[in-house]
Amino acid sequence: MHFSARSWQHRRSALTFRMNTEVKGKDLTKEAPRSPRMRIGGYAILARTYDKCRALLGGNIGEYHFDCPLDNMLFGFKGVKGDDFKAEVEKGATDEEMAKWLDAHGDKKTPEEVKAWSDEVTTTNPYNDPEKREWFEEQVKVHGLDAAKTTLFDWLEVDDKASHQKAA
Repeated sequence: MHFSARSWQHRRSALTFRMNTEVKGKDLTKEAPRSPRMRIGGYAILARTYDKCRALLGGNIGEYHFDCPLDNMLFGFKGVKGDDFKAEVEKGATDEEMAKWLDAHGDKKTPEEVKAWSDEVTTTNPYNDPEKREWFEEQVKVHGLDAAKTTLFDWLEVDDKASHQKAA
């Protein structure tokens, strides 16, 4: 996909226009979002997704991305869209309120289903997926990790720490 300089400027100004300076959260240019392991309302990934969304709305997301494949693991499980999640965060919802929002929207899940999904996603290893193996090997190699033994969450935590140590 190719963008002209003009279309890129238009997209960038549209993003800037959407930033909500009333939404305060972590400055992800200075610190990492919370670990995807941290559970809110039983949901793994939610704390990290919430931090990235608030940072996006506040204009300080840095190198992180909201509505990325990791966030979409959560959104896909619940059957919600990133834009709907973001709209609720933009209203000022707390992380606990977002857990309740997830409970009430999308596909209905029992607390047992949420726990089982969170337990499973915590142990996900992209190395076991032939389509993601090569990409994951490249990502973990930088940190001296063994791709076959490193979970996605292990790698994200190590990568966050390394990224913010370099920036400090």
